[in-house]
Amino acid sequence: MASATGKTTRQRRRLRRTVHFGEPLPPGAHTFRAAWLCGPSVLWMTLFLLLPLAFVITMSFAQRGDAGEIEWRFTWGNYARLLGQGALGFDPVQPVILLRSLLVGLITAVFCLLLGLPVAFWIAGLPRRWKGAALTLVVIPFWTNLLIRTYGWQLLLAPGGVVAELFTAAGLLRAGEALYPGWPAVMLAMVCDYLPFMVLPLYASVEKLDWSLTEAAADLGASPLRNFWHAILPQIRPGMIAGSILVLLPATGQFVIPDLLGGAKVALLGNAVQQQFGASRDWPLGSAIAVAALLVMFLGVWLHTRVTRGHKEVGLP
Repeated sequence: MASATGKTTRQRRRLRRTVHFGEPLPPGAHTFRAAWLCGPSVLWMTLFLLLPLAFVITMSFAQRGDAGEIEWRFTWGNYARLLGQGALGFDPVQPVILLRSLLVGLITAVFCLLLGLPVAFWIAGLPRRWKGAALTLVVIPFWTNLLIRTYGWQLLLAPGGVVAELFTAAGLLRAGEALYPGWPAVMLAMVCDYLPFMVLPLYASVEKLDWSLTEAAADLGASPLRNFWHAILPQIRPGMIAGSILVLLPATGQFVIPDLLGGAKVALLGNAVQQQFGASRDWPLGSAIAVAALLVMFLGVWLHTRVTRGHKEVGLP
């Protein structure tokens, strides 16, 4: 009996080895081959992601010299400034920028969710031959560079632009006024640019809906609102959470759109980092702001993992 068990175990081990050109690889060759294949990717990630990230984190604990140079002396001062500690007392500049960035990200995610739900249901209800075309229309904006799209928004929203003229004709703006530069232009562009990130995971969830639950709820007398709340919403919740994370995280750290469409009126985390690394020449503080933004993103991913634990996968992480 022991002999048969040992033979079976050896056979299983033999089957688990990678077979190359019909011959089983010798012991240890599989590990060497995997290391050889993964080595370039690991080296690339180490050189161009992990090492720069470690450098930024280290710099966030350094100090800025009188001439703008970096003094490698450990300090918590940069993170204290993020929380509002200034030389003369409380300085609200950095905390306000952080809270404003989070608020802009949340507002963008909420509007994308409200607009993305109808689009996702509409695409899911199309005949199969039209779904591919509809999804292509959703992702077409990504065929153009973000910078070019943002310059396009400038032309549309500037005084004399198409949108400004329509708003003026409708009585929403006075003659000569425009949405750009300012918050309306920033929010409009961010919602439109990040909407596909919400539509795609929502569509993946809607495609997997069990419509028999909604039919059963309707047969039991549930109103359309109660049917949606109790039968549909729990099934698409993973897609809603995934889409919200995909929108919230990049929107919180957005730089190009606020810089080009907001002018001097809008400052978010990305603009604060650019300011510190540029004109202010305070690289340690800029590094601390970047690390804070990174922590916010890690927190969002962690919350997404915690909330979606136990739910079915929706096709997008």
